[in-house]
Amino acid sequence: MDPFAAQLPHDAKPIHRDKRNLFGATRRGYEIDDQSDPTLSHAPYLGVSVRSIIFFAFSLFLGVLFVVFTIRSANLQIFQGNAYHALAEGNRIRIEKIPASRGLIFDRTGALLVLNAPYLVLALRPIDFPRDKKTQTQVIDRLHESDIDYVPILDIADKNKYRADWITVKENLTHEEAVALAVRFKDVPSLTVRTGTRRLYHNENAMSFSHLLGYLGKIGEADAPMVENETYGPADYLGKSGLEASYETALRGVAGKKQIEVDALGREKDVIAREDPHAGTDLILGLDKELQEKSEAVLAAYLKSSGKKRGAVVIIDPRSGEIRSLVSLPAFDNNHFSVGMGTEEYQTLLNDPDHPLFPRATSGTYPSGSTIKPVIASAALGEGVITPHTTVLSTGGISVGQWFFPDWKAGGHGPTDVFRAIAESVNTFFYYIGGGYGTFQGLGPERMAVWAHRFGLGEKTGIDIPGEQAGFIPTPAWKRAARGEPWYIGDTYHTAIGQGDVLVTPIQMAVVAATVASGGMHITPHLVSATRDSRGVVTDTADARRDQVIDRSIEDIVRTAMRKTVTEGSARQLGSLPFAVAGKTGTAEWHTGKSPHAWFIGFAPFESPRFAIAVIVEEGGEGSSLAVPIAKEILTWISQHEIE
Repeated sequence: MDPFAAQLPHDAKPIHRDKRNLFGATRRGYEIDDQSDPTLSHAPYLGVSVRSIIFFAFSLFLGVLFVVFTIRSANLQIFQGNAYHALAEGNRIRIEKIPASRGLIFDRTGALLVLNAPYLVLALRPIDFPRDKKTQTQVIDRLHESDIDYVPILDIADKNKYRADWITVKENLTHEEAVALAVRFKDVPSLTVRTGTRRLYHNENAMSFSHLLGYLGKIGEADAPMVENETYGPADYLGKSGLEASYETALRGVAGKKQIEVDALGREKDVIAREDPHAGTDLILGLDKELQEKSEAVLAAYLKSSGKKRGAVVIIDPRSGEIRSLVSLPAFDNNHFSVGMGTEEYQTLLNDPDHPLFPRATSGTYPSGSTIKPVIASAALGEGVITPHTTVLSTGGISVGQWFFPDWKAGGHGPTDVFRAIAESVNTFFYYIGGGYGTFQGLGPERMAVWAHRFGLGEKTGIDIPGEQAGFIPTPAWKRAARGEPWYIGDTYHTAIGQGDVLVTPIQMAVVAATVASGGMHITPHLVSATRDSRGVVTDTADARRDQVIDRSIEDIVRTAMRKTVTEGSARQLGSLPFAVAGKTGTAEWHTGKSPHAWFIGFAPFESPRFAIAVIVEEGGEGSSLAVPIAKEILTWISQHEIE
C-alpha cells in the first residue's frame, strides 16, 4: 500500500498525472477535492517569487536587445548588404581593369610624334595587402630593404583597401631591379612586378614639341571626382597640358576588364569573363615635323647669335587654319615628366628666369607694335575714314598741346597714302586715321576696338590646346573702370600703332596675317586635322570656323600694301625669295630702359597664299633687324621643300 495514499482523505480520486492543479494539492496521481476539506481550500499560493519591477526591467532589457539586433541585422543585410557581399566575393572573385592603349600622335606626313613605350613597374593590389600588423611589418621590412618608400604604399593601401585592380607604386624599374623585386615579393600576393606603358615623345630635334604635345601627370586632389566615379584609378595618369590634355578623353580610350577567380593567396586560378579594352583614338596633326624642327633651329640660332633667349614662331595655312609650325623658346623635354621628374629638377624648371615651361606662341602677350597697322588700315578703309588715295603729310610727327607724337624717321616720310604707310610703317598716317588731327576725323578708340576684334584680337583664337591667352584691346570704358582715369588722345594714338595697353599673342598675329592673306576670311587655327579610331577609320576634324569678316576689296588693298613692305619698305630682305612674300614689321616698345620686341608677320606665296607666319623675338630690337631674317630663312627652306 502506498504510504502516501494512507495520508490522503478517504474521497481522494486517482488520476493519471493531471497537472491542471499545479499549485494545489496533487499527490502522485490523486486529486484532492478542495470542498471536502476546508483547510486545504485556503492553502498558501506557491507563485513566482520575482518582484514586478525586476520582471519589468528584465523584459524591457530583452525588448531593447531584440530591437538592437533587428536594426543591426537590417543594416547589415539591407543597407550594407551589397558592400559586404562584394567584400566576401572579393575574397574569391576579382574584377581587374585592363588598361587601354593610349592613342598615338602623328604629323601630317605620318611621322610618329608620340608612342607608348613599355616599362617595368612595381604594382600593388590593395585588397590583398595584409591588415594584421605582424605580416604588414614583414612586408614593410622588405620594402625598406629594397630602398622603396613604404609610406605612400601604406597610404594607397589604406585609402583603397577594397580595390582589386593593380596600382603602380614604383615606376621605371631596371631589369635588375625588377628581377630582384619579383624574387623578394614572390610570396606576397599584394605586390608584383608588371609591365606598364609610358609616353615617349620624339622631340630630340625640337624640344618645342613639348609645348604643343604636352605631357601626362598623376591624378591629383583636383581630379578626385574622376576617381570617385571610377573614371580613373587613384594612381592613373591623365593629360596635364597640350594636346595630351585637350584630347584626353579621345586619347585615353576605354579600359577593359576581366573577372577572375583567385585562391586564398590572391593568385589567379581562372578567368570567368573578359571584356577587351578599346584603344584610344590617334591624332593626325596638320603640323609638319620637319618644318617644326627647322623653325626651332633657325630661331634658336638667331637667339644665340644675338644674345637673346626668348622668342616664338607660328606658321598657319590660311586656307584651312591648320598649324604647320608652333615654336616657343626656350623649351623643355616633356620626356622628363613621362619618366618621373624629381622635385629638384622640377623646381629648377619653375625657377628658370626664362620660363621654359611657358608656351609663348599661344600664351605670351606683347604689344603688337606696327604689326597692328594692317588691322587699323582695314578699319579706316571699311569705315570710309580713308580711301586708297587719301594722303597724309608726314613731317616727323605731330604735336598736341605740350605732347609730341613722333614718327620713327626724323623729318618724316613726306606725302603718305595707305600703301606707303604700311610699307614704311609711317606712324603719322596712323595717328591721323586712328585718332584724327585738326579737321581730320579719325576712327576713335571704340571703332578701332571693334575692328581689332573682327581680326580676332582681344579674344582667344580657339586653338585646340589649353592655356591660350586672349590679349587685350583697350577702350575708354575699360580705362575708367579699371584705373579711374579719363581717356586721352594720346591713348588713341598709341592704340593705333600697337603701343600703350595693346597686348597680342603670336598665334593671334599669325591669324591676322592669315586673314589678310585670304582676303578677309577669318579662320580658327587648329593642330589636329583628323583622328583615327582603333578600327583604323579616319575622320576629318578640320572644322575650323571660317568667317568673311572684312570685305575682300578692302583686304586686297591691304594685301597690296603689305607686298610693298617687301618690295619697297622695311622687309626688302625678303625680296630675294623664290616666291613673292607680303608682310609687316613691328618694333614694340614695352619697358623703359629695355630693348623693344622685334616682330614680323607675313604670308606667301603672294598670289595664292599657303603660309601665314608670325615671328617675335623678345627684346630683339627692330623687327627688320632680327625677326625678318628669321622669317626669311624659314621661308627659304619652305620654298625648297614640297610642303603644301
